[in-house]
Amino acid sequence: MEFPAPARNEMGHELFLVQRGQMPPGAKPLKGFGSGVFEIAEDSVGGTYRAAYTIRFERRVYVLHAFQKKSVKGIATPLRDVRLIEKRLKAAAADYALFLKEQKP
Repeated sequence: MEFPAPARNEMGHELFLVQRGQMPPGAKPLKGFGSGVFEIAEDSVGGTYRAAYTIRFERRVYVLHAFQKKSVKGIATPLRDVRLIEKRLKAAAADYALFLKEQKP
């Protein structure tokens, strides 16, 4: 909610497409995470904004992190953000396993 309205609206629309099973035009694989982890980047007022999400889990989409790009070293994702995405991806896997367990009769 802290993103400027144009970035928030565009990312929200692209994540809506993901929920509907589509690949949004602005999505690209997030390097270093293997298949199923993507990133949306939007240039807007005040800078570049990113959202990382995963579609690794058949029945759920998890948004792992949303942040303003502040790296001064080019286009690389800052290490602190990479570590946070890794941590949240593990948590998403655990949450999805619990979800599947609860779905069994």
